[in-house]
Amino acid sequence: MPAQSLLQFTGKSIYCAVADAHIDPWIPVDRAIITHAHSDHARWGSKHYLAHKDSEPILRLRLGQDISLQTVEYYEKFVINGVTFSLHPAGHIIGSAQVRVEYKGEVWVASGDYKLENDNFAKPFEPVKCNVFITESTFGLPIYKWQPQHEVMTEIDNWWRQNKNEDKASVLMGYSLGKMQRILKNIELQDKVIYAHGAIYTLNERLRQAGFDLPELTLVTKETDRKLFRGSLVLAPPSVDSSTWIKKFAPYSLGYCSGWMALRGAKNRRAVDQGFVLSDHVDWPDLNTAVKESGAEKVYVTHGYTSIYARYLNENGIEAGEVHTMYGNEDENEEEEVVQDISAGTEAYQQHKESLDEEITINSKSTIKSPQQGI
Repeated sequence: MPAQSLLQFTGKSIYCAVADAHIDPWIPVDRAIITHAHSDHARWGSKHYLAHKDSEPILRLRLGQDISLQTVEYYEKFVINGVTFSLHPAGHIIGSAQVRVEYKGEVWVASGDYKLENDNFAKPFEPVKCNVFITESTFGLPIYKWQPQHEVMTEIDNWWRQNKNEDKASVLMGYSLGKMQRILKNIELQDKVIYAHGAIYTLNERLRQAGFDLPELTLVTKETDRKLFRGSLVLAPPSVDSSTWIKKFAPYSLGYCSGWMALRGAKNRRAVDQGFVLSDHVDWPDLNTAVKESGAEKVYVTHGYTSIYARYLNENGIEAGEVHTMYGNEDENEEEEVVQDISAGTEAYQQHKESLDEEITINSKSTIKSPQQGI
């Protein structure tokens, strides 16, 4: 009988049987290790949770103040039944972590979600050497290549400034957790007062109360004088674009921050005036960089364009497999179902592969070993 994999994909989580611990389970379990506080990775109902200390305020806000939660620092080792775990920066959102798992000389890393560019709020991603790397591939197609963050922030600044000149409100949509903190840390704060939807205001205040350096926001209420919105910036989650809530800001310009804005037609489907291509996930070049720098002999791809990216790695000398998880519909549970088109992805993959083979080189000269299958 073949030896059991250190980590397994069980249909309920990424599971370490030796430690009897689950990474980002999507059903209640006894012991859950959480990579970050987005709702597709941190779910209610488990008996005990463990996460990075910076995730605590949001986990307690979303899962309950009284949850059993142990927190650790980055790089701090903790041992469960002889298995050594540690959390390492993922750069996705505040408190996000890669989970390093070591047992009898074998090392696996579960990345959760991640990005390589420093957003000036979350601790930046750091590569972790391992035998097996478990990665996302939310934007795992060659068509996704992000422009530098400062360029996107300049676009937002200019859009807001133009709207101020036209006496219109600037309603900017994006994920409440991650995207909005990144925006607040990097745009030019042109007014002392920035308005926010309740979902964003509550989360921002919880982080501020926990000691994080974020500007104070002003909650939009029924009593707020609508004249005050003229020329102002209003932060909102993506769900407001088809609601009556947004009508109070007229006249307004509607903007949306998302990696999906890179796709033709996504802006029109959202009926927004201005799309900003800004993602808290790795693009295609950085995805390949992360895989290369992990030094992994085997890669598992958990969510996103899993089959396409696993095939690309196999064709480039890195053994890879596709696994099925419940990750991918993060936070407000929007977007991906609207834009992911596998047939279009396959065509894009084929069109770009030759040029990318030259542009993005993955080191595959080392001998490929065959770790036990976890699927």
